[in-house]
Amino acid sequence: MPDDTGGTPKPGHFMPGGEGETVPDGSRPLTLNRARSIGMGKARDVSLADSSLRRKARPLPADPNAQTEYSGPPVAPLTGAPLQPLAGTRRVGGSRPVGWHSNPSRAGAQWSSEPPPIKPPRQLSKAVIGGLSVLIVLMLTGATIAGFKLINRYDNTVDRPLTQPEVKKSTVPLPVPPDVTVTKVAPNVPDIVRLQQNELYKAGKVASVSCKEPAIKPDSQSAILRYYTALLPCLNKAWEPVVTKAGYRFRAPQLKLQSKQPSSQDDCSGEMNVAYYCSTDESINISWKNDLQFYKDSPIGARVWMLDTMAHEYGHHVQQMTEMLTAADSREGWARSNASKLEWSRRTELQATCFGGAFLGANKKSLGLSGNKLKVWEYEASHSGDEYNPKKVRDHGSKKSNWAWAGPAFKSTSPASCNTFTAPASKVS
Repeated sequence: MPDDTGGTPKPGHFMPGGEGETVPDGSRPLTLNRARSIGMGKARDVSLADSSLRRKARPLPADPNAQTEYSGPPVAPLTGAPLQPLAGTRRVGGSRPVGWHSNPSRAGAQWSSEPPPIKPPRQLSKAVIGGLSVLIVLMLTGATIAGFKLINRYDNTVDRPLTQPEVKKSTVPLPVPPDVTVTKVAPNVPDIVRLQQNELYKAGKVASVSCKEPAIKPDSQSAILRYYTALLPCLNKAWEPVVTKAGYRFRAPQLKLQSKQPSSQDDCSGEMNVAYYCSTDESINISWKNDLQFYKDSPIGARVWMLDTMAHEYGHHVQQMTEMLTAADSREGWARSNASKLEWSRRTELQATCFGGAFLGANKKSLGLSGNKLKVWEYEASHSGDEYNPKKVRDHGSKKSNWAWAGPAFKSTSPASCNTFTAPASKVS
Protein backbone atom coordinates (compact mmCIF):
# COMPACT_ATOMS: atom_id res chain seq x y z
CA MET A 1 0.00 0.00 0.00
CA PRO A 2 1.19 3.53 -0.53
CA ASP A 3 2.55 5.33 2.44
CA ASP A 4 1.32 8.63 3.92
CA THR A 5 3.50 10.61 1.61
CA GLY A 6 1.58 9.22 -1.37
CA GLY A 7 4.74 7.92 -3.05
CA THR A 8 5.19 4.53 -4.71
CA PRO A 9 6.62 1.76 -2.50
CA LYS A 10 10.15 0.84 -3.29
CA PRO A 11 11.31 -2.63 -4.05
CA GLY A 12 11.45 -4.86 -0.97
CA HIS A 13 9.07 -2.59 0.88
CA PHE A 14 6.95 -5.47 2.16
CA MET A 15 9.74 -8.01 2.50
CA PRO A 16 11.12 -8.98 5.92
CA GLY A 17 13.26 -6.19 7.14
CA GLY A 18 11.70 -3.78 4.69
CA GLU A 19 10.12 -0.52 5.48
CA GLY A 20 6.63 -1.78 5.20
CA GLU A 21 7.08 -4.86 7.42
CA THR A 22 4.84 -4.95 10.43
CA VAL A 23 6.26 -6.80 13.42
CA PRO A 24 3.94 -7.71 16.23
CA ASP A 25 4.87 -6.80 19.70
CA GLY A 26 7.19 -9.22 21.50
CA SER A 27 8.28 -11.14 18.38
CA ARG A 28 11.38 -11.10 16.28
CA PRO A 29 11.85 -12.32 12.76
CA LEU A 30 13.77 -15.53 12.21
CA THR A 31 17.23 -14.99 10.70
CA LEU A 32 19.81 -17.40 9.34
CA ASN A 33 23.30 -17.70 10.75
CA ARG A 34 24.61 -16.37 7.38
CA ALA A 35 22.96 -13.35 6.02
CA ARG A 36 22.23 -13.53 2.27
CA SER A 37 21.01 -10.74 0.08
CA ILE A 38 17.55 -11.51 -1.23
CA GLY A 39 17.30 -8.64 -3.59
CA MET A 40 15.20 -9.25 -6.70
CA GLY A 41 17.00 -6.85 -8.96
CA LYS A 42 15.76 -3.79 -10.62
CA ALA A 43 12.00 -3.49 -10.91
CA ARG A 44 10.46 -3.20 -14.31
CA ASP A 45 7.31 -1.35 -15.16
CA VAL A 46 4.57 -3.64 -16.48
CA SER A 47 1.93 -1.12 -17.36
CA LEU A 48 -0.56 -1.81 -20.16
CA ALA A 49 1.16 0.70 -22.27
CA ASP A 50 3.99 -1.74 -23.01
CA SER A 51 3.20 -2.71 -26.58
CA SER A 52 5.87 -5.43 -26.84
CA LEU A 53 4.35 -7.57 -24.07
CA ARG A 54 0.89 -6.98 -25.35
CA ARG A 55 1.81 -8.37 -28.74
CA LYS A 56 3.11 -11.63 -27.24
CA ALA A 57 0.05 -12.38 -25.04
CA ARG A 58 -3.43 -12.87 -26.53
CA PRO A 59 -6.57 -12.68 -24.45
CA LEU A 60 -8.64 -15.86 -23.91
CA PRO A 61 -11.93 -15.79 -25.69
CA ALA A 62 -14.71 -14.50 -23.56
CA ASP A 63 -17.34 -14.50 -26.29
CA PRO A 64 -18.93 -17.88 -27.05
CA ASN A 65 -19.19 -16.87 -30.69
CA ALA A 66 -15.50 -15.89 -30.92
CA GLN A 67 -13.45 -18.00 -33.40
CA THR A 68 -9.99 -18.73 -32.06
CA GLU A 69 -7.32 -21.39 -32.48
CA TYR A 70 -8.09 -22.77 -29.02
CA SER A 71 -10.54 -25.67 -28.62
CA GLY A 72 -11.67 -25.05 -25.06
CA PRO A 73 -15.30 -25.18 -23.93
CA PRO A 74 -17.52 -22.10 -24.20
CA VAL A 75 -17.62 -19.61 -21.39
CA ALA A 76 -19.98 -20.47 -18.57
CA PRO A 77 -23.06 -18.25 -18.73
CA LEU A 78 -23.90 -15.87 -15.98
CA THR A 79 -26.29 -16.92 -13.24
CA GLY A 80 -29.89 -16.41 -14.35
CA ALA A 81 -28.92 -15.65 -17.96
CA PRO A 82 -31.13 -17.28 -20.65
CA LEU A 83 -29.58 -20.41 -22.32
CA GLN A 84 -28.65 -20.12 -25.93
CA PRO A 85 -29.17 -23.57 -27.64
CA LEU A 86 -26.46 -24.65 -30.02
CA ALA A 87 -27.25 -24.80 -33.66
CA GLY A 88 -27.98 -28.26 -35.18
CA THR A 89 -28.97 -30.06 -31.94
CA ARG A 90 -32.74 -30.51 -32.53
CA ARG A 91 -33.88 -34.08 -31.81
CA VAL A 92 -37.14 -35.90 -31.25
CA GLY A 93 -38.35 -34.93 -27.79
CA GLY A 94 -37.05 -31.31 -27.66
CA SER A 95 -33.71 -29.51 -27.64
CA ARG A 96 -30.70 -31.06 -25.98
CA PRO A 97 -28.45 -28.23 -24.63
CA VAL A 98 -24.73 -28.81 -24.76
CA GLY A 99 -22.25 -27.06 -22.45
CA TRP A 100 -22.25 -26.05 -18.81
CA HIS A 101 -25.66 -26.05 -17.17
CA SER A 102 -26.70 -25.57 -13.60
CA ASN A 103 -29.56 -28.13 -13.96
CA PRO A 104 -28.85 -31.11 -16.27
CA SER A 105 -32.35 -32.61 -15.89
CA ARG A 106 -34.88 -32.38 -18.71
CA ALA A 107 -38.51 -31.63 -18.44
CA GLY A 108 -39.54 -33.55 -21.55
CA ALA A 109 -38.89 -37.11 -22.78
CA GLN A 110 -35.77 -37.67 -24.82
CA TRP A 111 -37.45 -40.14 -27.22
CA SER A 112 -40.89 -39.89 -28.74
CA SER A 113 -43.55 -42.43 -27.69
CA GLU A 114 -44.65 -42.78 -31.30
CA PRO A 115 -42.36 -44.81 -33.58
CA PRO A 116 -41.09 -43.18 -36.72
CA PRO A 117 -43.16 -43.90 -39.81
CA ILE A 118 -42.21 -47.21 -41.55
CA LYS A 119 -41.75 -47.16 -45.23
CA PRO A 120 -44.10 -49.69 -46.88
CA PRO A 121 -42.32 -52.65 -48.57
CA ARG A 122 -41.79 -52.61 -52.22
CA GLN A 123 -44.55 -54.34 -54.14
CA LEU A 124 -43.43 -56.57 -57.01
CA SER A 125 -45.57 -56.97 -60.04
CA LYS A 126 -47.28 -60.28 -60.88
CA ALA A 127 -45.05 -60.73 -63.89
CA VAL A 128 -41.91 -60.46 -61.76
CA ILE A 129 -43.29 -62.89 -59.15
CA GLY A 130 -44.23 -65.38 -61.85
CA GLY A 131 -40.81 -65.15 -63.43
CA LEU A 132 -39.07 -65.75 -60.10
CA SER A 133 -41.31 -68.76 -59.40
CA VAL A 134 -40.49 -70.33 -62.75
CA LEU A 135 -36.80 -69.72 -62.15
CA ILE A 136 -36.91 -71.41 -58.72
CA VAL A 137 -38.76 -74.43 -60.13
CA LEU A 138 -36.19 -74.79 -62.93
CA MET A 139 -33.33 -74.58 -60.43
CA LEU A 140 -34.87 -77.26 -58.16
CA THR A 141 -35.57 -79.53 -61.13
CA GLY A 142 -32.02 -79.19 -62.35
CA ALA A 143 -30.62 -79.93 -58.91
CA THR A 144 -32.83 -83.06 -58.62
CA ILE A 145 -31.75 -84.38 -62.01
CA ALA A 146 -28.11 -83.74 -61.20
CA GLY A 147 -28.50 -85.58 -57.88
CA PHE A 148 -30.01 -88.65 -59.57
CA LYS A 149 -27.23 -88.67 -62.14
CA LEU A 150 -24.64 -88.49 -59.38
CA ILE A 151 -26.28 -91.36 -57.45
CA ASN A 152 -26.55 -93.46 -60.61
CA ARG A 153 -22.94 -92.84 -61.40
CA TYR A 154 -21.93 -93.82 -57.88
CA ASP A 155 -24.01 -97.02 -58.00
CA ASN A 156 -22.47 -97.99 -61.34
CA THR A 157 -19.03 -97.42 -59.95
CA VAL A 158 -19.76 -99.57 -56.92
CA ASP A 159 -21.39 -102.33 -58.97
CA ARG A 160 -18.64 -102.32 -61.58
CA PRO A 161 -15.55 -100.94 -59.82
CA LEU A 162 -13.23 -101.89 -62.71
CA THR A 163 -15.09 -99.75 -65.24
CA GLN A 164 -14.24 -96.38 -63.70
CA PRO A 165 -11.41 -95.53 -63.75
CA GLU A 166 -9.61 -97.76 -66.19
CA VAL A 167 -6.77 -99.89 -64.92
CA LYS A 168 -4.16 -101.94 -66.68
CA LYS A 169 -5.08 -105.53 -67.31
CA SER A 170 -3.19 -107.99 -65.19
CA THR A 171 -1.05 -110.59 -66.94
CA VAL A 172 -1.86 -113.14 -64.21
CA PRO A 173 -4.86 -115.28 -65.26
CA LEU A 174 -7.90 -114.88 -63.04
CA PRO A 175 -9.25 -117.97 -61.25
CA VAL A 176 -12.26 -119.61 -62.84
CA PRO A 177 -15.33 -119.08 -60.65
CA PRO A 178 -17.31 -122.16 -59.67
CA ASP A 179 -20.61 -122.96 -61.31
CA VAL A 180 -23.44 -120.91 -59.89
CA THR A 181 -26.37 -122.88 -58.57
CA VAL A 182 -29.58 -121.47 -59.98
CA THR A 183 -32.59 -121.84 -57.73
CA LYS A 184 -35.87 -122.11 -59.58
CA VAL A 185 -38.92 -120.73 -57.85
CA ALA A 186 -42.00 -122.87 -58.18
CA PRO A 187 -44.85 -121.10 -59.95
CA ASN A 188 -47.73 -119.90 -57.86
CA VAL A 189 -50.29 -122.64 -58.45
CA PRO A 190 -53.81 -122.05 -57.11
CA ASP A 191 -54.94 -124.37 -54.33
CA ILE A 192 -57.82 -125.87 -56.28
CA VAL A 193 -55.52 -126.66 -59.24
CA ARG A 194 -52.96 -128.30 -56.96
CA LEU A 195 -55.71 -130.42 -55.41
CA GLN A 196 -57.63 -131.42 -58.53
CA GLN A 197 -54.79 -131.62 -61.09
CA ASN A 198 -51.85 -132.79 -59.03
CA GLU A 199 -49.15 -134.70 -60.88
CA LEU A 200 -49.39 -137.49 -58.33
CA TYR A 201 -52.56 -138.71 -60.04
CA LYS A 202 -50.48 -139.35 -63.19
CA ALA A 203 -47.40 -140.87 -61.50
CA GLY A 204 -48.56 -144.47 -61.71
CA LYS A 205 -49.20 -147.18 -59.18
CA VAL A 206 -47.75 -147.52 -55.72
CA ALA A 207 -44.67 -149.73 -55.78
CA SER A 208 -44.82 -153.28 -54.49
CA VAL A 209 -41.74 -153.67 -52.33
CA SER A 210 -42.40 -157.12 -50.86
CA CYS A 211 -42.51 -155.87 -47.29
CA LYS A 212 -43.63 -158.40 -44.72
CA GLU A 213 -45.62 -157.59 -41.65
CA PRO A 214 -43.25 -157.20 -38.69
CA ALA A 215 -43.07 -160.39 -36.64
CA ILE A 216 -43.42 -158.45 -33.39
CA LYS A 217 -46.18 -159.05 -30.87
CA PRO A 218 -47.60 -155.62 -29.93
CA ASP A 219 -48.18 -156.64 -26.29
CA SER A 220 -46.38 -153.67 -24.63
CA GLN A 221 -45.59 -150.05 -25.20
CA SER A 222 -42.04 -150.73 -26.33
CA ALA A 223 -43.18 -153.62 -28.55
CA ILE A 224 -45.81 -151.40 -30.21
CA LEU A 225 -43.17 -148.78 -30.94
CA ARG A 226 -40.85 -151.41 -32.44
CA TYR A 227 -43.73 -152.74 -34.59
CA TYR A 228 -44.42 -149.34 -36.18
CA THR A 229 -40.72 -148.58 -36.52
CA ALA A 230 -40.19 -151.81 -38.47
CA LEU A 231 -43.18 -151.04 -40.72
CA LEU A 232 -42.09 -147.47 -41.61
CA PRO A 233 -39.26 -148.37 -44.10
CA CYS A 234 -41.74 -150.44 -46.11
CA LEU A 235 -43.96 -147.40 -46.63
CA ASN A 236 -40.98 -145.22 -47.54
CA LYS A 237 -39.84 -147.63 -50.26
CA ALA A 238 -43.35 -147.98 -51.69
CA TRP A 239 -44.13 -144.24 -51.93
CA GLU A 240 -40.74 -142.74 -52.82
CA PRO A 241 -40.82 -143.66 -56.56
CA VAL A 242 -44.34 -142.30 -57.01
CA VAL A 243 -43.69 -139.00 -55.21
CA THR A 244 -40.41 -138.45 -57.07
CA LYS A 245 -42.02 -139.19 -60.44
CA ALA A 246 -44.71 -136.62 -59.67
CA GLY A 247 -41.95 -133.99 -59.41
CA TYR A 248 -41.78 -133.59 -55.63
CA ARG A 249 -38.95 -134.16 -53.18
CA PHE A 250 -39.36 -137.24 -51.06
CA ARG A 251 -38.54 -137.20 -47.34
CA ALA A 252 -39.24 -139.79 -44.68
CA PRO A 253 -41.55 -138.79 -41.81
CA GLN A 254 -40.80 -139.03 -38.09
CA LEU A 255 -42.45 -141.58 -35.87
CA LYS A 256 -43.60 -140.68 -32.36
CA LEU A 257 -45.44 -142.58 -29.67
CA GLN A 258 -47.98 -140.63 -27.67
CA SER A 259 -47.03 -140.56 -24.01
CA LYS A 260 -49.15 -137.69 -22.76
CA GLN A 261 -52.12 -135.57 -23.71
CA PRO A 262 -51.04 -133.02 -26.37
CA SER A 263 -51.22 -129.44 -25.11
CA SER A 264 -51.42 -126.04 -26.76
CA GLN A 265 -47.64 -125.70 -26.37
CA ASP A 266 -47.00 -128.63 -28.71
CA ASP A 267 -46.48 -128.21 -32.43
CA CYS A 268 -49.68 -130.16 -33.14
CA SER A 269 -52.55 -131.15 -30.91
CA GLY A 270 -54.89 -134.09 -31.21
CA GLU A 271 -57.19 -136.26 -29.18
CA MET A 272 -55.65 -138.57 -26.65
CA ASN A 273 -55.40 -142.24 -27.67
CA VAL A 274 -56.08 -141.36 -31.32
CA ALA A 275 -53.32 -141.44 -33.92
CA TYR A 276 -52.70 -138.23 -35.91
CA TYR A 277 -50.26 -136.67 -38.38
CA CYS A 278 -48.46 -133.39 -37.61
CA SER A 279 -47.46 -131.37 -40.67
CA THR A 280 -45.31 -128.96 -38.65
CA ASP A 281 -42.56 -131.50 -38.00
CA GLU A 282 -43.90 -134.14 -40.45
CA SER A 283 -44.42 -136.72 -37.77
CA ILE A 284 -46.80 -139.66 -37.35
CA ASN A 285 -48.03 -139.81 -33.74
CA ILE A 286 -49.23 -143.26 -32.66
CA SER A 287 -51.61 -144.06 -29.80
CA TRP A 288 -50.30 -147.18 -28.11
CA LYS A 289 -52.87 -147.63 -25.35
CA ASN A 290 -55.75 -148.49 -27.71
CA ASP A 291 -53.51 -150.79 -29.72
CA LEU A 292 -52.47 -152.63 -26.57
CA GLN A 293 -56.04 -153.11 -25.40
CA PHE A 294 -57.19 -154.13 -28.86
CA TYR A 295 -54.41 -156.72 -29.13
CA LYS A 296 -55.46 -158.31 -25.85
CA ASP A 297 -59.05 -158.61 -27.13
CA SER A 298 -58.31 -159.64 -30.76
CA PRO A 299 -54.70 -160.23 -31.84
CA ILE A 300 -55.46 -160.54 -35.57
CA GLY A 301 -57.87 -157.62 -35.58
CA ALA A 302 -55.33 -155.43 -33.73
CA ARG A 303 -52.54 -156.21 -36.17
CA VAL A 304 -54.76 -155.46 -39.19
CA TRP A 305 -55.93 -152.26 -37.50
CA MET A 306 -52.34 -151.18 -36.88
CA LEU A 307 -51.47 -151.79 -40.55
CA ASP A 308 -54.43 -149.74 -41.75
CA THR A 309 -53.79 -146.93 -39.23
CA MET A 310 -50.15 -146.62 -40.28
CA ALA A 311 -51.11 -146.65 -43.98
CA HIS A 312 -53.74 -143.88 -43.41
CA GLU A 313 -51.42 -141.55 -41.46
CA TYR A 314 -48.70 -142.07 -44.06
CA GLY A 315 -51.27 -141.02 -46.66
CA HIS A 316 -51.33 -137.59 -44.93
CA HIS A 317 -47.55 -137.46 -45.28
CA VAL A 318 -47.94 -138.11 -49.02
CA GLN A 319 -50.35 -135.15 -49.13
CA GLN A 320 -47.77 -133.07 -47.29
CA MET A 321 -44.94 -133.93 -49.72
CA THR A 322 -47.13 -133.18 -52.77
CA GLU A 323 -48.37 -129.88 -51.22
CA MET A 324 -51.99 -131.06 -51.29
CA LEU A 325 -52.31 -130.98 -47.50
CA THR A 326 -51.27 -127.31 -47.40
CA ALA A 327 -53.71 -126.44 -50.18
CA ALA A 328 -56.56 -128.35 -48.53
CA ASP A 329 -55.94 -126.67 -45.16
CA SER A 330 -55.96 -123.32 -46.95
CA ARG A 331 -59.31 -124.02 -48.60
CA GLU A 332 -60.72 -125.22 -45.29
CA GLY A 333 -59.48 -122.10 -43.56
CA TRP A 334 -61.12 -119.79 -46.12
CA ALA A 335 -64.46 -121.63 -45.98
CA ARG A 336 -67.36 -119.30 -45.14
CA SER A 337 -69.45 -121.80 -43.17
CA ASN A 338 -68.85 -124.63 -40.77
CA ALA A 339 -70.51 -127.10 -43.15
CA SER A 340 -68.09 -126.09 -45.89
CA LYS A 341 -65.12 -126.50 -43.53
CA LEU A 342 -66.26 -130.01 -42.57
CA GLU A 343 -66.63 -130.96 -46.24
CA TRP A 344 -63.03 -129.88 -46.99
CA SER A 345 -61.88 -131.89 -43.96
CA ARG A 346 -63.74 -134.99 -45.17
CA ARG A 347 -62.23 -134.70 -48.66
CA THR A 348 -58.74 -134.57 -47.09
CA GLU A 349 -59.32 -137.50 -44.72
CA LEU A 350 -60.99 -139.70 -47.33
CA GLN A 351 -58.06 -139.15 -49.69
CA ALA A 352 -55.63 -140.27 -46.97
CA THR A 353 -57.78 -143.38 -46.48
CA CYS A 354 -57.67 -143.96 -50.23
CA PHE A 355 -53.85 -143.61 -50.33
CA GLY A 356 -53.64 -146.11 -47.49
CA GLY A 357 -55.81 -148.57 -49.40
CA ALA A 358 -53.59 -148.23 -52.50
CA PHE A 359 -50.49 -149.09 -50.44
CA LEU A 360 -52.13 -152.11 -48.79
CA GLY A 361 -53.40 -153.36 -52.14
CA ALA A 362 -49.96 -153.02 -53.77
CA ASN A 363 -48.31 -155.00 -50.94
CA LYS A 364 -51.18 -157.29 -49.88
CA LYS A 365 -49.28 -160.48 -50.67
CA SER A 366 -46.17 -159.68 -48.64
CA LEU A 367 -48.24 -158.23 -45.81
CA GLY A 368 -50.42 -161.37 -45.73
CA LEU A 369 -53.72 -159.62 -46.49
CA SER A 370 -55.56 -162.62 -47.76
CA GLY A 371 -58.13 -165.05 -46.50
CA ASN A 372 -59.39 -164.34 -43.02
CA LYS A 373 -56.99 -161.46 -42.57
CA LEU A 374 -58.31 -159.74 -45.73
CA LYS A 375 -61.90 -160.18 -44.52
CA VAL A 376 -60.96 -158.53 -41.23
CA TRP A 377 -59.49 -155.55 -43.09
CA GLU A 378 -62.56 -155.20 -45.36
CA TYR A 379 -64.83 -155.24 -42.32
CA GLU A 380 -62.78 -152.66 -40.45
CA ALA A 381 -62.49 -150.40 -43.52
CA SER A 382 -66.24 -150.49 -44.14
CA HIS A 383 -67.09 -149.85 -40.47
CA SER A 384 -64.85 -146.86 -39.84
CA GLY A 385 -66.50 -143.46 -40.02
CA ASP A 386 -68.07 -140.52 -38.27
CA GLU A 387 -70.89 -142.73 -36.96
CA TYR A 388 -68.46 -144.18 -34.44
CA ASN A 389 -67.17 -140.80 -33.26
CA PRO A 390 -68.41 -140.15 -29.70
CA LYS A 391 -68.69 -136.44 -30.49
CA LYS A 392 -70.56 -137.13 -33.78
CA VAL A 393 -68.37 -134.67 -35.68
CA ARG A 394 -68.63 -135.25 -39.43
CA ASP A 395 -65.00 -134.50 -40.34
CA HIS A 396 -63.68 -137.91 -41.56
CA GLY A 397 -66.58 -139.16 -43.66
CA SER A 398 -69.22 -141.79 -43.10
CA LYS A 399 -68.44 -145.53 -43.10
CA LYS A 400 -70.07 -145.76 -46.52
CA SER A 401 -67.79 -143.01 -47.94
CA ASN A 402 -64.69 -144.56 -46.35
CA TRP A 403 -65.32 -147.89 -48.00
CA ALA A 404 -66.27 -146.20 -51.30
CA TRP A 405 -62.69 -144.83 -51.52
CA ALA A 406 -60.66 -147.54 -49.76
CA GLY A 407 -62.11 -150.51 -51.66
CA PRO A 408 -61.41 -149.30 -55.25
CA ALA A 409 -57.94 -148.03 -54.30
CA PHE A 410 -57.06 -151.44 -52.82
CA LYS A 411 -57.81 -153.02 -56.19
CA SER A 412 -56.22 -150.33 -58.45
CA THR A 413 -53.20 -149.63 -56.20
CA SER A 414 -53.02 -146.19 -57.92
CA PRO A 415 -53.32 -142.65 -56.53
CA ALA A 416 -55.42 -141.83 -59.60
CA SER A 417 -58.34 -143.47 -57.79
CA CYS A 418 -58.02 -140.97 -54.91
CA ASN A 419 -59.00 -137.59 -56.41
CA THR A 420 -61.55 -136.74 -53.74
CA PHE A 421 -61.38 -133.02 -54.63
CA THR A 422 -63.22 -133.49 -57.94
CA ALA A 423 -65.82 -135.88 -56.51
CA PRO A 424 -69.39 -134.75 -55.92
CA ALA A 425 -70.46 -133.92 -52.39
CA SER A 426 -72.47 -137.13 -52.16
CA LYS A 427 -69.29 -139.23 -52.34
CA VAL A 428 -67.60 -137.33 -49.52
CA SER A 429 -70.48 -137.25 -47.09
